[in-house]
Amino acid sequence: MRLTQEQNELRATVRSLLARHEGTDAWRPLTEQIGVASLAVPEKYEGAGCGAVDVHVVMEELGRVLSPVPLLGSAVLAAQLLLATGDDEACARLLPGIADGSAVVGVAWAEDGSWDPAATRATAAPSTAGNRRIDGSKRHVLDGTEADTLLVTARTGLGVSLFEVAPGDPGAHGETTVTMDRTRPLGRWRFEGAEGRLVGTDGGGARALEHALDLARTALAAEQVGAAQACLDLTVAYTKERVQFGRSIGSFQAVKHRLADAYVLVEAARSAALGAAFAAEGAELAGFGRYASVAQAAASEALSTVAGDMIQLHGGIGITWEHDAHRYFKRAHSSAQLFGTPDWHRRRIARSLDLGRPQEEARP
Repeated sequence: MRLTQEQNELRATVRSLLARHEGTDAWRPLTEQIGVASLAVPEKYEGAGCGAVDVHVVMEELGRVLSPVPLLGSAVLAAQLLLATGDDEACARLLPGIADGSAVVGVAWAEDGSWDPAATRATAAPSTAGNRRIDGSKRHVLDGTEADTLLVTARTGLGVSLFEVAPGDPGAHGETTVTMDRTRPLGRWRFEGAEGRLVGTDGGGARALEHALDLARTALAAEQVGAAQACLDLTVAYTKERVQFGRSIGSFQAVKHRLADAYVLVEAARSAALGAAFAAEGAELAGFGRYASVAQAAASEALSTVAGDMIQLHGGIGITWEHDAHRYFKRAHSSAQLFGTPDWHRRRIARSLDLGRPQEEARP
């Protein structure tokens, strides 16, 4: 699995741009100058028609600087969800805006701490306008309340379905979630008779969302690898500069061993994440969910471990607001919960490999 020359150039270009533009200010140049939001959108919908490996490259670079831009939630999860529904009309209407970065589409499906689409309790009842009235609450909506359009899961008589809801609908009420990790905007939405337009087939929302989630997990794993690499780079640089007992602390064998272990974790996670990205581009997607879970579990644990080591090896400065260590530590633990915990992913892997009868599965 090797990146092409074009993909390496894409990495260098994104890294250079992020060095000049920080925070949300990077979104416009990323989309207008590089077209990052168009990578996973087919050309027929005004996208670049690239694949998961190109997305992987960009997500790694975003993870290195903990960028809060809406690539994961809108240009990956929402875009892939629309494509998975097979609804050409909705794709033609919504994907061009996602691709050029002019529109942010949020996906609202998590309820009561569960990421499982099957746990959906929000309901969709027929309305006089021919659409549906959506009632229920959603949490952990990526990009908070900044979305221009919402894709909401709700139950009908045929099962979990997907609906397009306008954030400005009188029955839609959103609020920003106050979180420890300020680098990942999240929001919660309450729907009280909001007008919802069916996207895809009635009852087909869960299957489409599961596929889109696996692609989002693959992208998130790449972002976690980028953040873990940044933690390792910062820590190695600090251990070379920090002097104790007349020598740099990086010269002590115990510190060398710890950094070596961190390096192995990061490289193993990178291989798993890149493997999942290549699998997503394969002609046969059977078993892709297993690759996505392997990547997510490995990357989550690598980032959590390396971020924790960064704080410890930096000593006192590592727990101050002035240093970035706490930001990576918070992102590590929030990302490890985002689309299922490492334990949930391991149970999923075991089940897919038929490794005995697992214990009753907890919700992700």
